[in-house]
Amino acid sequence: MSQTRVHNFSISLDGFATGEDRGPDAPFGHAGTRLHEWMFATRFGTSMFGGPGGSLGVDQAFAQRHEPGIGAEIMGRGKFGPQTGPWTDLGTEDEWRGWWGPNPPFHTPVFVMTHHPRPSLEMEGGTVFHFVDGDPKEVLDRAREAAGDLDVRIGGGPTIVRDFLAEDLIDTVHLVQVPILLGRGVRLWDGLEGLEDRYEIESVASPTGVTHLTFTRRT
Repeated sequence: MSQTRVHNFSISLDGFATGEDRGPDAPFGHAGTRLHEWMFATRFGTSMFGGPGGSLGVDQAFAQRHEPGIGAEIMGRGKFGPQTGPWTDLGTEDEWRGWWGPNPPFHTPVFVMTHHPRPSLEMEGGTVFHFVDGDPKEVLDRAREAAGDLDVRIGGGPTIVRDFLAEDLIDTVHLVQVPILLGRGVRLWDGLEGLEDRYEIESVASPTGVTHLTFTRRT
């Protein structure tokens, strides 16, 4: 069976994966880009978001694992956009089509979990957003069917990753602990006491100050 994976998921020292006051111009709220600057500096980050160069150290070694072998992604509605409630802009020139422009970096089917399904949205580069209502197991079954023999990435945000961990549906998790304190936002760890009993955990410190934590399901 295909694996279910989390990659390059950044959290603060106090466990927040996004800040407060999110909006169209602030996808991570008051956290800004601070949780992800480690990745932007890598060769993987510069190639994904534009620009030459990029570091080739330990951060690059972890960051580049994000893409290979992935056949579908699952994300929450909050990762797709800042809106809540029923969609009000469908079919208008201002219709929200994600944070990533006309050619999102996924290049696979993406299943957006929402209580307000809407027609699928086909983008350039092979990305198709499917807006689905269901519990984590139901959505994972759909994503696995779309992925075929490839793996499914759980892309976030923190509520989605937390829900899939609570249901024991994730095989490997790559977390990046960033040495900042956010103080407010959405925490990853709430309600996941004892998670360490289900996973082998390894840590690798980077010269950039972040710590890479890898959780691998115990067999």
